Amino acid sequence: MKPSEQIDRLIRDTRDWRGAVLARIRKLILSCDSTVVEEWKFMGTPVWYKHGMICCMNPHKGKVKLTFSNGAALEDPKHLFNAGLEGNQRRAIDFFEDDKVDERALKALMKEALAYDERKANGSARKGNVTPRKARALPSS
Repeated sequence: MKPSEQIDRLIRDTRDWRGAVLARIRKLILSCDSTVVEEWKFMGTPVWYKHGMICCMNPHKGKVKLTFSNGAALEDPKHLFNAGLEGNQRRAIDFFEDDKVDERALKALMKEALAYDERKANGSARKGNVTPRKARALPSS
Protein backbone atom coordinates (compact mmCIF):
# COMPACT_ATOMS: atom_id res chain seq x y z
CA MET A 1 0.00 0.00 0.00
CA LYS A 2 1.30 3.48 -0.89
CA PRO A 3 2.04 5.91 1.99
CA SER A 4 -0.76 8.23 0.86
CA GLU A 5 -3.20 5.31 0.95
CA GLN A 6 -2.03 4.37 4.45
CA ILE A 7 -2.58 7.95 5.58
CA ASP A 8 -6.04 7.93 3.96
CA ARG A 9 -6.84 4.76 5.91
CA LEU A 10 -5.57 6.23 9.19
CA ILE A 11 -7.80 9.28 8.71
CA ARG A 12 -10.79 7.11 7.74
CA ASP A 13 -10.25 4.77 10.71
CA THR A 14 -9.94 7.66 13.17
CA ARG A 15 -13.69 8.12 13.39
CA ASP A 16 -13.96 10.92 15.90
CA TRP A 17 -12.96 14.61 15.76
CA ARG A 18 -9.28 13.60 15.48
CA GLY A 19 -9.81 12.20 11.98
CA ALA A 20 -11.17 15.54 10.80
CA VAL A 21 -8.18 17.35 12.36
CA LEU A 22 -5.73 14.91 10.74
CA ALA A 23 -7.36 15.49 7.34
CA ARG A 24 -7.41 19.27 7.73
CA ILE A 25 -3.76 19.52 8.77
CA ARG A 26 -2.66 17.09 6.07
CA LYS A 27 -4.39 19.22 3.45
CA LEU A 28 -2.69 22.34 4.83
CA ILE A 29 0.75 20.67 4.77
CA LEU A 30 0.33 19.55 1.18
CA SER A 31 -0.95 22.98 0.11
CA CYS A 32 2.29 24.66 1.22
CA ASP A 33 4.54 22.98 -1.33
CA SER A 34 3.60 20.62 -4.15
CA THR A 35 6.95 18.80 -3.86
CA VAL A 36 6.41 17.63 -0.28
CA VAL A 37 6.42 13.84 -0.13
CA GLU A 38 4.25 11.76 2.20
CA GLU A 39 5.79 8.73 3.86
CA TRP A 40 4.60 6.12 6.34
CA LYS A 41 7.29 5.52 8.97
CA PHE A 42 7.94 4.58 12.56
CA MET A 43 5.41 1.72 12.71
CA GLY A 44 2.44 3.75 11.51
CA THR A 45 3.21 7.46 11.49
CA PRO A 46 2.44 9.87 8.65
CA VAL A 47 5.62 11.81 7.86
CA TRP A 48 6.22 14.65 5.39
CA TYR A 49 9.58 15.17 3.68
CA LYS A 50 11.16 17.49 1.20
CA HIS A 51 14.95 17.33 1.49
CA GLY A 52 14.69 15.96 5.01
CA MET A 53 11.90 15.22 7.43
CA ILE A 54 9.68 18.28 7.95
CA CYS A 55 7.04 16.95 10.33
CA CYS A 56 5.04 13.97 11.46
CA MET A 57 1.53 13.68 12.86
CA ASN A 58 -0.33 11.14 14.97
CA PRO A 59 -3.66 10.76 16.67
CA HIS A 60 -3.23 10.07 20.38
CA LYS A 61 -5.82 9.52 23.06
CA GLY A 62 -7.56 12.88 23.38
CA LYS A 63 -5.34 14.81 20.96
CA VAL A 64 -3.60 15.04 17.61
CA LYS A 65 0.15 15.72 17.79
CA LEU A 66 1.98 17.51 14.98
CA THR A 67 5.75 17.40 15.53
CA PHE A 68 8.21 19.54 13.56
CA SER A 69 11.61 17.90 13.17
CA ASN A 70 13.54 21.15 13.44
CA GLY A 71 10.94 23.09 15.39
CA ALA A 72 13.47 24.48 17.88
CA ALA A 73 15.13 26.38 15.01
CA LEU A 74 11.89 28.00 13.84
CA GLU A 75 10.30 31.29 14.77
CA ASP A 76 6.91 30.82 16.37
CA PRO A 77 5.44 34.32 16.66
CA LYS A 78 1.90 33.01 17.22
CA HIS A 79 3.10 30.57 19.92
CA LEU A 80 1.61 27.51 18.26
CA PHE A 81 4.14 25.15 19.82
CA ASN A 82 2.72 23.86 23.09
CA ALA A 83 4.57 20.55 23.52
CA GLY A 84 8.17 19.40 23.41
CA LEU A 85 9.31 22.87 24.39
CA GLU A 86 12.25 21.55 26.40
CA GLY A 87 13.80 19.74 23.42
CA ASN A 88 16.89 20.89 21.56
CA GLN A 89 15.51 20.01 18.13
CA ARG A 90 11.84 19.11 17.91
CA ARG A 91 8.77 21.11 18.84
CA ALA A 92 5.17 19.95 18.70
CA ILE A 93 1.64 21.23 18.63
CA ASP A 94 -0.98 19.26 20.50
CA PHE A 95 -4.48 19.82 19.14
CA PHE A 96 -7.35 19.02 21.50
CA GLU A 97 -11.01 18.50 20.68
CA ASP A 98 -12.29 22.05 21.09
CA ASP A 99 -9.18 23.83 19.79
CA LYS A 100 -9.53 26.21 16.88
CA VAL A 101 -6.81 25.57 14.30
CA ASP A 102 -5.19 28.86 13.30
CA GLU A 103 -4.65 27.81 9.69
CA ARG A 104 -2.96 31.06 8.68
CA ALA A 105 -0.39 30.80 11.50
CA LEU A 106 0.09 27.06 10.95
CA LYS A 107 0.66 27.60 7.23
CA ALA A 108 3.25 30.31 7.98
CA LEU A 109 5.01 27.96 10.40
CA MET A 110 4.99 25.18 7.82
CA LYS A 111 6.44 27.48 5.17
CA GLU A 112 9.19 28.49 7.58
CA ALA A 113 9.91 24.81 8.26
CA LEU A 114 10.16 24.21 4.51
CA ALA A 115 12.50 27.19 4.10
CA TYR A 116 14.67 25.89 6.95
CA ASP A 117 14.75 22.46 5.28
CA GLU A 118 15.86 24.12 2.03
CA ARG A 119 18.63 26.08 3.79
CA LYS A 120 19.75 22.94 5.58
CA ALA A 121 19.87 20.99 2.30
CA ASN A 122 21.95 23.77 0.74
CA GLY A 123 24.35 23.80 3.69
CA SER A 124 23.39 27.29 4.83
CA ALA A 125 21.58 26.18 7.99
CA ARG A 126 23.69 25.58 11.05
CA LYS A 127 25.22 22.13 11.31
CA GLY A 128 25.28 20.13 14.51
CA ASN A 129 23.40 21.23 17.58
CA VAL A 130 21.11 24.11 16.89
CA THR A 131 20.62 26.53 19.73
CA PRO A 132 16.91 26.20 20.32
CA ARG A 133 14.79 29.30 20.30
CA LYS A 134 13.53 30.18 23.72
CA ALA A 135 10.08 28.72 24.15
CA ARG A 136 7.51 30.93 25.80
CA ALA A 137 5.27 29.32 28.33
CA LEU A 138 1.58 29.75 27.64
CA PRO A 139 -0.45 31.48 30.32
CA SER A 140 -2.31 28.99 32.47
CA SER A 141 -6.07 29.11 32.31
